[in-house]
Amino acid sequence: MTSTFMPTSSGRSSSRTDADAPLTVGVEEEYLLVDPATGELVSDASVQAAVVARVKSAVPSEVGFATPEFLRAQIEVGTGVCHSIGQLGRCLRSLRSEAAEAADAHGLAIIASSTHPMAVATDLPHTEADRYHSLADDLQEVARRMVICGMHVHVGIEDPEHRIDLLGQVAYFLPHLLVLTTSSPFWEGRDTGLKCYRLAVFDELPRTGLPERFESWSEYERHVQALIRAGAIEDVSKIWWDIRPHGLYPTLEMRIADICTRLSDGLAVAAMFQCMISMLQRLRSSNQRWRTYANMLIDENRWRAQRYGADEGLIDFGLGAIVPYDNLLEELLEMLLPDAERLGCVEELLHARVIMERGTSADHQLAVYESRRAAGASDEQALQSVIGWLVEATMADV
Repeated sequence: MTSTFMPTSSGRSSSRTDADAPLTVGVEEEYLLVDPATGELVSDASVQAAVVARVKSAVPSEVGFATPEFLRAQIEVGTGVCHSIGQLGRCLRSLRSEAAEAADAHGLAIIASSTHPMAVATDLPHTEADRYHSLADDLQEVARRMVICGMHVHVGIEDPEHRIDLLGQVAYFLPHLLVLTTSSPFWEGRDTGLKCYRLAVFDELPRTGLPERFESWSEYERHVQALIRAGAIEDVSKIWWDIRPHGLYPTLEMRIADICTRLSDGLAVAAMFQCMISMLQRLRSSNQRWRTYANMLIDENRWRAQRYGADEGLIDFGLGAIVPYDNLLEELLEMLLPDAERLGCVEELLHARVIMERGTSADHQLAVYESRRAAGASDEQALQSVIGWLVEATMADV
């Protein structure tokens, strides 16, 4: 095991056995509505509303919910509070299935991709809602570029002091999670050269990127309230860090991930994040904690994950060298396996190896595009084939 994955002693002690604490989990996914014949986005407010309404009527509230998202061509689904990754998988399968059936009733399909390969961002209208009108007015051209989708994973942590402590520790692993999720290599008909272009768009917003570090929950609240009192933000929901304490629920919400086109890949990432929290709790129960690195260093790995995915490795700051990602992944899996066994998600966690062997959605999208271009297809035809692959892969393991 390399020196990257080594804990350090902590001055904090645990008043209870955190390693035995239950860890609830939930996921939100954002989908794009497309015409499967042309691959184009469909920005019809009445269709968006009808798809959302049908999912709501078909899915019990304890399973999940559906809402319109920022764009009229976009919807969001989210699970209820789940007590295992197995339960999470059942909920997400139900939500994807109902969303796909609801879209199909209008001659459309859903795609789970963090960008649309061809759409021109400024041509797309946003959803008619006060929140989105306010967002569009505040962000202007930045908002007009937001043809992006993500996957958010929540893990429940009741104690706010423990939550804020874990916020600072788990941020180290965000680039490792991003590598496994990349699904946004194209933008407005171009190969961007990045496996995750979504973050390049999202980082144009204020209050994004890696989280600040806080010594206590009260320190975190003081900083948030300073922005609210000044009128800069209405509430904590306008803080869009890669990971954040949720404003309504006692969870840490991991937001750095692209949406995984294959559901099984998303479950692997959710399991890994849940196991990371469990591992940090184990350390805490023995008066240890994760080694702290400056955001400028973690940001370097964040960029490497965004640019290269798994292709060029991440920096091992203990060794002071770039290490192949598959080596780092194996170390992570070894370290997290006891937590996966406790939480009952070994199969889902080890699916990360399948992602590495098969490639992420971004890898597949690029392969489809390059194959079609090599066969003589035009750029537009090749991109339409990419969207066709996305339509199939979004429901392939549901």
